[in-house]
Amino acid sequence: MKQLLIISIAILSTFSICAQGYNIAGGIRMGTDWGITGKYRFDKKETVEAIIQSSADKTKDEVIITALYEKHNPLIGKRFNFYTGAGIHKGWNNTVNGETTYKDPFGLTAIAGIEFNLGRTNVSWDFKPAFNLIGGERKMYTQSGISLRYVFQKRPIFNRKNKKKDDKEKFNWKFWEKKKEEEKKKKNWKFWEKQ
Repeated sequence: MKQLLIISIAILSTFSICAQGYNIAGGIRMGTDWGITGKYRFDKKETVEAIIQSSADKTKDEVIITALYEKHNPLIGKRFNFYTGAGIHKGWNNTVNGETTYKDPFGLTAIAGIEFNLGRTNVSWDFKPAFNLIGGERKMYTQSGISLRYVFQKRPIFNRKNKKKDDKEKFNWKFWEKKKEEEKKKKNWKFWEKQ
């Protein structure tokens, strides 16, 4: 058992080295509720996620939209993450036999999960409790699911801090004056060319 654990960690570490990060990813979510999910990374360790889902339970006809802020922490390498977050949800009921049994839900949602990136594939498992402040069949319910996403926009591997600094300098007039002076100081060893 111990050897199997060591081999698994070694394989995951290898995958995480050759994997890509993402800026934008979207796909399907399967579990207690089914739906679609999209993630946008706006900072190195922070994402926002939107989930539109419908219950897999045939007796409950409800659609819920959830918006979440998530903070990521690396587990094994940068591409295998543990994340936690929170947000809000809003749901809509469809009438059953012409009657609405409860009000449309609205409330707070928490999330915790693990995520793995490999190439253009992002896979995650999460646990997502929700607390209804208004409406809903119950005040609190829990969900878990596996999300399979396609990476629409990869995250650059290399550090872009120096590039951003260079880009800022290019819009500075002092940068251009300095560049002109440097060019004037250069000697033209190609005497046949006009300056």
